[in-house]
Amino acid sequence: MSSIFESIMLICFGLSWPLNVVKAYKARTAKGTSLPFILLIITGYVAGITAKLVSGQINYVLAVYLLNLAIVSLNVVVYCRNAALDRKCAKA
Repeated sequence: MSSIFESIMLICFGLSWPLNVVKAYKARTAKGTSLPFILLIITGYVAGITAKLVSGQINYVLAVYLLNLAIVSLNVVVYCRNAALDRKCAKA
């Protein structure tokens, strides 16, 4: 039962990240985006994944953690792209 509630929490929290990726991509700027915050979230997901592996609780919840980690990591890629666009714009 706890895995179900953990999954619900991860799904609810994770639904915001794809929206954030799209918004950041369309914005074409890194202004207003906090890389340390994104890295903190990634650290949290890595800790959650590690906890699942160490405890041997390898189930569908692990897949949700991995999916969320992938999407949040995509935010880092978009951040780097946008930061490069900001630098390019500043030079022009």
